[in-house]
Amino acid sequence: MFGVVFPDRSFPMDISAFSQIDTFHWILDMNTFVGEAYDQVREICIFLLNSFTLPPDKALAVYIQSPGSEFQFCGAVTTARPSAVLTLNWPEPGGQLQLTGPDTAPVSAKIGVSVEDLVALPSLDVAAEKGVERVAMKVGENLFNYMQSFCGVDGSKLIVPMDILDRWFKKFQERAKRDPNFLKSFRDVALN
Repeated sequence: MFGVVFPDRSFPMDISAFSQIDTFHWILDMNTFVGEAYDQVREICIFLLNSFTLPPDKALAVYIQSPGSEFQFCGAVTTARPSAVLTLNWPEPGGQLQLTGPDTAPVSAKIGVSVEDLVALPSLDVAAEKGVERVAMKVGENLFNYMQSFCGVDGSKLIVPMDILDRWFKKFQERAKRDPNFLKSFRDVALN
């Protein structure tokens, strides 16, 4: 049906590594995989196996859960996108942590996989959306730093020349033409 790999941490694992909850839901207990160091696992590669046919209107969704927190959507694979490397941004452990006694299983982080309607899921390119947000923040920071170098102070107000945006944009474009690594540096920040 599907398999997963944790880059630099595991060999490929198939569905048998997961506990099947019902026909469409599986859980991987991270405690059995890495113990309490689940938050050090930053990526998962999930892929559909050749023998599995997923209907075109369905997706195999991936969720993560830190101890005591709610499940959080990470991404999904479909027949049109049969594999994906997803970033695991583990949520902070929740306040509902339970003390474990000798008769109880330890509370652990989990990775959940489920078959879901494609239209019910958030954008499948969550990482790209976050990357765009980081690029926008870096460009904004570049603009701010440029404007700050021309600022004057009038009480509690910063005063900048009227043509400052035009000057910054021209300088930004010229540097991008001159130095191909300039724009790549923004992209590299978005990927990290």
